Amino acid sequence: MAALALGAGLIGAATLGAQDAIETLPVKGQVSMVAGAGGNVTVLDGPQGVLLVDAGRQGMSDALLAGVRRITTRPIHFLLNTTGDMDHVGGNLEVGKAGRPAPGSNQAASPNTPIYAHENVLNRMSLGKGGDPMLEIGYWPTVTFFTAKRTLYFNNEPIELIWQKAAHTDGDLLIFFRLSDVVSAGDVLNTTSFPVIDLTHGGSIQGEIDALNRIIDITVPRLNQMDGTRVIPGHGRICNEADVVEYRDMVTIIRDRVKTLADQGKSLEDVVAARPAYEYEPLYGTDKAWTTRQFVEAVYRSLKPAERTSRQ
Repeated sequence: MAALALGAGLIGAATLGAQDAIETLPVKGQVSMVAGAGGNVTVLDGPQGVLLVDAGRQGMSDALLAGVRRITTRPIHFLLNTTGDMDHVGGNLEVGKAGRPAPGSNQAASPNTPIYAHENVLNRMSLGKGGDPMLEIGYWPTVTFFTAKRTLYFNNEPIELIWQKAAHTDGDLLIFFRLSDVVSAGDVLNTTSFPVIDLTHGGSIQGEIDALNRIIDITVPRLNQMDGTRVIPGHGRICNEADVVEYRDMVTIIRDRVKTLADQGKSLEDVVAARPAYEYEPLYGTDKAWTTRQFVEAVYRSLKPAERTSRQ
């Protein structure tokens, strides 16, 4: 099939099956969402151009970009990574090539879209830290930071990149679009499974709860705890504050149950057998890639890592 000209770059036409898997949804204000290319992708579209949050997985870039073009034909000027997971950064190379820096920006020397991420994400992608494969340079973030927050101003939208120190990993970002009143949460929030606590990459159960509480601090409901601020999870449906509160409460209840059992001297197998996530399993325990057991084990090992490991 012939290549299609999209924005600043040429991409090959996506297969029909991949195109059919893509869903585009309006969220609020200038923000939309593209689902089906891996992790959810946030699209900020305005008169200055397009900003994307995350880039989906490898092999889905053509379909993802076609989904973006259903929303807008403006050029892509920014790409932000909420995490270093391959279902969020696997499309960095192709999405970066499909855009270009914003006119007059200090990134104008490069022909590709600048990619923003936390410094820990770049370290893993460039050095293969934590057992990750070292990816070629085109996938790497080109703009990083190590402070608690970085800000951008684009399309008349104040944008906050808020670092979560040790949640899903140690490089997670929450992206807060202040004018549109939308938070892009990455894998800190996943409505299709229990949260992935990636201990190998610096994640922790307390950091996960802290990150969910940070989202709740930002969000403001409009009426009866509904509507108001929208939250885009790493996977799953669009949420509001009440959804995040429910998810936070679920994670906290399971954490407290596991801690009680661990403090009683129970082994990991004892804790797993007690089924501390029992009533939540039908809703969040169906993901074969991140099972209930894996979540409970991650919580157990996160509470007192050295002590828990020495007992196994």
